[in-house]
Amino acid sequence: MNMTSMVRVAGTLLLGASFLFAGGCGYKDLPVAPASVVPEPIDDLLYKVSDKGLELTWSFPVKTIQGSPVTDISAFDLYRAAVPLADYCGGCPIPFGKAIEVDGGVVFDAKLRRKKSYNSSDLKSGYKYFYKVQSRTSWLAASEDSNIITFVWYQPAKAPTGLVATAGDRKVALKWNRVTELSDGSALDNPMKYQIMRSTGGKLFVKVGEPLTTTSYTDQEVRNGLKYFYTVQSLMVLDNELVEGAATKAIAVSPRDMTPPVALSGVTAVGTAVGTKIFWDKSSDSDIAGYRVYRRAADKDSYELLGQVAPEFMLYVDKNVAGDIRYYYAVTAIDGAQPANESEKSREATVRY
Repeated sequence: MNMTSMVRVAGTLLLGASFLFAGGCGYKDLPVAPASVVPEPIDDLLYKVSDKGLELTWSFPVKTIQGSPVTDISAFDLYRAAVPLADYCGGCPIPFGKAIEVDGGVVFDAKLRRKKSYNSSDLKSGYKYFYKVQSRTSWLAASEDSNIITFVWYQPAKAPTGLVATAGDRKVALKWNRVTELSDGSALDNPMKYQIMRSTGGKLFVKVGEPLTTTSYTDQEVRNGLKYFYTVQSLMVLDNELVEGAATKAIAVSPRDMTPPVALSGVTAVGTAVGTKIFWDKSSDSDIAGYRVYRRAADKDSYELLGQVAPEFMLYVDKNVAGDIRYYYAVTAIDGAQPANESEKSREATVRY
């Protein structure tokens, strides 16, 4: 091919490209990525702030907006807005800045869905911050915005001290000391609130209720037998905003069943050739784990435990009786809690001669 032909071919290619991007094929803006490669929006953007700065976390998206699987994220675009509290306008658009690119990667680590974190110490006291994030499978295929998180950063308050958790029956009672200092040791002049945080695994903590002005709380949204972890975060009230401060170390507690079965009825003692047989009516409680049989001699005030009977039986035979002593018997019911709750003793029964 001679030089003239090469120039003509190059010109044709250049002209075709110009038509493509100038409207020759209908495009006036950048082409739109197909929905099959656009990830679903991230919906679990979370944050933690402390006197050391900010930590953001979110999960890798696993599907496109059409539902097909996503195996790899090329990058995340993180957007930030920082507004001085004096200039903040609640109804104004959020002035997000240029995207901060955060490395992506494979979506799963073995079989576990990966999480991404981003840390920053670039926070100014007295500013309100906003963050959102997008994910990309390519330079063109970007997701819609994630949920937006916002907070005010100021010299934070210290963590509450003396956190104590007391287990109850389907409840946990929490108490802590009031915060009086900022994290730098200076005196606290602003009002304080406290946010209870709870976890069932010790890692992912969620808010329990609204922030409190008191230093105690009873959590009644718990189940007996499960282990719960609690932490309390300090919140300083500043210009109608809540400045998040430090949080206590997590403590663990397990609420448990503390309600004993009702006392038994129908206890009867009958003398037989093999000993004294003690009978009673079956307990009406649904979680009975057994029965305990007690005996006292007529000249004694205290009982001795003779034995324990499985929940399907309502009979016990006392074979160790002396013929010249009158015995009085009482029976209790126990439930399946650990440790077991025991009912009050039944009315006494004795052999009638």
